Amino acid sequence: MRSGRSTPSTDSARPRPGSARRVTRRVRGAAVAAVLALAPAALGTPALRAPALASQSPVPASPRPADLGAPDPTADQAAVVRDPHGPREPSDTQVRNVDGTNVVFSYGEVTPAFDGWSRHEPTRHYLSLDRPWRFRYDPADQGGTEGWQRPSLDDSGWDTIAVPSSWDLHDNDGWAGYDGADFGKGGALRDGYAWYRTTVDVPASWRDTHVRLAFLAASYSADVWVDGRWVGKHEGGNTAFALPVRDALRPGERATIAVRVYRRASYTNYDGSGEQVADDHALPPGVVDYWPYAGLTRSVWLEAVPATTVAKVLLDTRDATLDARVVVENHSRQDFHGFVRVDPGRGSNGRPMRVRVDVPAGGVAVPRTTIPIPHAPRWSVERPKVLTARATLVGLDDGPALDTLTATYGVRDIAVDGSRLELDGRPLFLKGVNWHEETDRGGRSMTKAEYDHELANATELGANLLRNAVYNRHPYAYDWADRNGVLLMDEWDTMWVGTVSQQLQAESYGLSRALALATAWNNHNHPSVILWGLQNESTIDPDGAPVYRAWLTQMKDAVKAVDLSDRPVTWASSSSWDPAFDLADVVGFNEYFGYFYGTNEDLGPTLDAVHRNHPDKPILITENGTWSLPGQHGPPTEAGTEEWQAANFRAHWDQVTARPWVAGYTFWLLKDYKQRAGYNEEYNALSTMGMLAWDGQTRRLVFDAFRDARPPR
Repeated sequence: MRSGRSTPSTDSARPRPGSARRVTRRVRGAAVAAVLALAPAALGTPALRAPALASQSPVPASPRPADLGAPDPTADQAAVVRDPHGPREPSDTQVRNVDGTNVVFSYGEVTPAFDGWSRHEPTRHYLSLDRPWRFRYDPADQGGTEGWQRPSLDDSGWDTIAVPSSWDLHDNDGWAGYDGADFGKGGALRDGYAWYRTTVDVPASWRDTHVRLAFLAASYSADVWVDGRWVGKHEGGNTAFALPVRDALRPGERATIAVRVYRRASYTNYDGSGEQVADDHALPPGVVDYWPYAGLTRSVWLEAVPATTVAKVLLDTRDATLDARVVVENHSRQDFHGFVRVDPGRGSNGRPMRVRVDVPAGGVAVPRTTIPIPHAPRWSVERPKVLTARATLVGLDDGPALDTLTATYGVRDIAVDGSRLELDGRPLFLKGVNWHEETDRGGRSMTKAEYDHELANATELGANLLRNAVYNRHPYAYDWADRNGVLLMDEWDTMWVGTVSQQLQAESYGLSRALALATAWNNHNHPSVILWGLQNESTIDPDGAPVYRAWLTQMKDAVKAVDLSDRPVTWASSSSWDPAFDLADVVGFNEYFGYFYGTNEDLGPTLDAVHRNHPDKPILITENGTWSLPGQHGPPTEAGTEEWQAANFRAHWDQVTARPWVAGYTFWLLKDYKQRAGYNEEYNALSTMGMLAWDGQTRRLVFDAFRDARPPR
């Protein structure tokens, strides 16, 4: 996928930092021959991408520091703690058809809107838990048996940690630069379990409400207790979740919340000799080449809603109407009868509508209304007009609001017409950039100011697409894209998933489907989201790809079942001849001609061959790029110079834009990024493929080259 990565296979040898050898990808333990895409026309079909180089760096590896073991010298580094799994993923995420609308449920309830991190409804109560928590590593997994979840536990001797934050940066002053001597400081290599504890005074006024505990992310998985009572577990390190906790709380009293967070180790040890650690249930199941930040990395809060509540509002616009589906959930023991009023919002030029709703005790109903908005402003890249609708739940007397929920939306249509991707009926060319969500100051726990600074570079570059490569982003990133007219390709954690894991996920465990459903449900109303990306560079099984196709089909069906807008699906394939491209609405693949294999000039013939195979589908380059060391200059033929990186980009861009049936190009990537894949530790584990250096400010020449590149007319 990217410069200097090890392969997704768990049975291939781990590359040494700084080495330049190739690593052969393996499937089911058998080596697959690398077919270099040097002459696609002669081969008859586009060729399989060759394996990646094990390191982007031409310089020898720096010696490893001597103190890179776990900070706790008593921890047994030979024993890798593993998180147990049940027969199915723990949230029990599923789709149920309610009144003609598919509704996503998790933990036995409707998966709610997660706007409470920033927007507070007047009919609800919120308690933010973003603050210092008590914190303790648990390398031997002893906390559960020793009662670390109990309210009576004396945790005064524990450390403290900010929530949200990434424990990788806990007691770590070596995250900012490229100095390999800083690799592994603080919590960067602390895997297994760690515990978080805090207390909260629950207001007495919450007695007649329904209370949930919401997390925007807990990485990688989390078990949660309230006053010593286990209330649930979540798996998936970048996806929001909410646990019903009303029965575990005593309004008017103090409650103790304990969270045990788990991170899977990447290797059995990090001294360069460790073996890769894999878990076929997990996503991703093995080593990946981004940094798997650990902890309560995003906001946490308690939210008390009325017993009968508006859990979610689904909005879709087409044919000059707003289609509003209001998901009403009744947590009480009495049937509810009333109305839902839907206001399409100021500036929509539509009038509020009222619809009857009847919800049985303990049940769910989805009243629907269509509101004419013939003169509503369109949402576009040039004029990103965001509207705000409000759903209000009232009784039969049409009196005061019992509950409200607002939701933003935009009026736009995204569609595929033959080999064209269209926005509002006009051909759309995607000038895209991949990005990772992290900074040298906060890891994956970014502030709004950091998002604004980092993402402003996309608008300066003239990019109209950001690919949320391989995991969900913080809700603020979607709001930012809506407001700034930047399109999104949205994804979840299905990176480098092998055949065994694909089969396990599709046939029984179901985590990939659960994350797909959560992504489409949570981000449904954002006009900026135009593509669902099903996976990144996962294994294509060698026996006609039946497992691979079944796995992709399951995720495609999941997002299509939820998405009223019917957004196109694609994925970032490792192969230009992917045997499942017939399932995609947009053919997407990663290519690194002239870097990992072949020459820059091989891209054009490969694109032509892909188009011959799929003449009725748009083609999107989901990744392409090379690397350079910041400030290293020389001729454009010299690998590692900024001139070489920029020249390679121009060569690929020119070939892409010369073909009208190519819908876009997505550069890898906006900024240098951290990874734990076992290479570039001499650069503090930083991959240097960005247009910007790790500080988010220092520009390489390719930044200017990309900014000046003109899309086809």
